[in-house]
Amino acid sequence: MKPGDHPEFFRFPAPEGRSRESEIRLDAEGHFHDHGAQVEHARLEQAMHTWIARHPDDGRYILTNGYDWTYFTVDDAPYFVRAVRLDGDQVILALSDGTEEPLVPGETGAKPAPAGGAASEALYTPVKRGAKGGPFEAKLTRHAQTSLAPVLVADDEGKPGLTLGGRFVALRA
Repeated sequence: MKPGDHPEFFRFPAPEGRSRESEIRLDAEGHFHDHGAQVEHARLEQAMHTWIARHPDDGRYILTNGYDWTYFTVDDAPYFVRAVRLDGDQVILALSDGTEEPLVPGETGAKPAPAGGAASEALYTPVKRGAKGGPFEAKLTRHAQTSLAPVLVADDEGKPGLTLGGRFVALRA
């Protein structure tokens, strides 16, 4: 049993002389930074994506590996869709934490990307419905959005949507 499985784990004080606040930041492109420098070790960054959670009391984003935890800053979305795969009438999302799950088309929509982002608008979708603190928002990377091209269409009124299994599903406004 990891310490993180204890019901009071997130209420324990920080170790002596330490704080639960950090200088760790997840930018709008899905890269972690610590004290202003991008985390360059690929396996560490990959691990950090698997540690994303919400504090059970205040809902703030935290990184936790089950042995310790810290608050961190999220500039845009906590998860990113790195790739999509069309599987019959489903779109399967490959998430930044290495997991996959199906897209819920009617809950996916475009919104303005934060200031300083590479694109003016991006697609976002809820993910991790079954996770503690979920669902979480995921931003589709440019690659993932481009991969939707075969099923991305507009209806007669010009509203964007997806055609899956022969039916049109509008993107959320």
